[in-house]
Amino acid sequence: MARHRGTFKPDHSEPYEISRSQIEKFTQCPACFWMNRVKGIKFPGMPGFLLNSATDTLLKKDFDVYRKMQQPHPFMVSHGLEHLVPFEHEDFELWTKALQLGYRTYHKASDLIIGGGLDDVWHNRGNNELHIVDYKSTAGKRNQELTALESINLDGHYKNAYKRQMDIYQWIMRQNNFKVSNTGYFVYVNGDQHFSDGMLLDNSDNANMRFDVQLIEYEGNDSWVEDKILQIKDCLYQDECPDHSSIGFGPKGDKQCEYAALFESMKAHQIVF
Repeated sequence: MARHRGTFKPDHSEPYEISRSQIEKFTQCPACFWMNRVKGIKFPGMPGFLLNSATDTLLKKDFDVYRKMQQPHPFMVSHGLEHLVPFEHEDFELWTKALQLGYRTYHKASDLIIGGGLDDVWHNRGNNELHIVDYKSTAGKRNQELTALESINLDGHYKNAYKRQMDIYQWIMRQNNFKVSNTGYFVYVNGDQHFSDGMLLDNSDNANMRFDVQLIEYEGNDSWVEDKILQIKDCLYQDECPDHSSIGFGPKGDKQCEYAALFESMKAHQIVF
């Protein structure tokens, strides 16, 4: 049976697939979500950040070595997490494949399949709890004293999306009857462009880039997720486009959706979709 994805088809016999990123799109602007999922309108997008993908891949390789041994990675030990090990599961590789919807669950109340590509999961073998782990990459500023890279935190409007991402993954795993801790972790690699002398290696066509690595603990709260999924179901069956978000965009989250003015102008000129 063909999977139900892409543009939503109300008469399709299979449950519709919604990714974690699409939940985020709906959270940011229901109108943009509706136009994309219901009407099939494709919005301009940013190209993928291949360097970020590369750091994700390399971090996973680091932890995979210890996943096979079922031992804590030295990075985990150095942060007092010697009681955790990278989680091993026969389907773990599939869970990380975002383009194939990764790790997923069927939500009966909405008749939707919810999924997303996990970066990592750490396992507490003492109490059998799982901790969701997400890899992040950046190249930050120097601190006020100009002596080191500025410490990373989860403050700032755009990082709320990171928190929601973690909440959704925790919720998905709980729907599949795993015992999941509220505590998740962000492994943040921070490219050093301020205190490194350069990156080219002598007498070689190779180069190295230095990263500071920081572990950030986050206490998740997935209580909002199910209600949001039910809102998405209702939105998919709407005949008319919902309103664009009047807030939630821009560095401080105080701007309206960037497409709101465009589509209001189209309506004014009786351009319908």
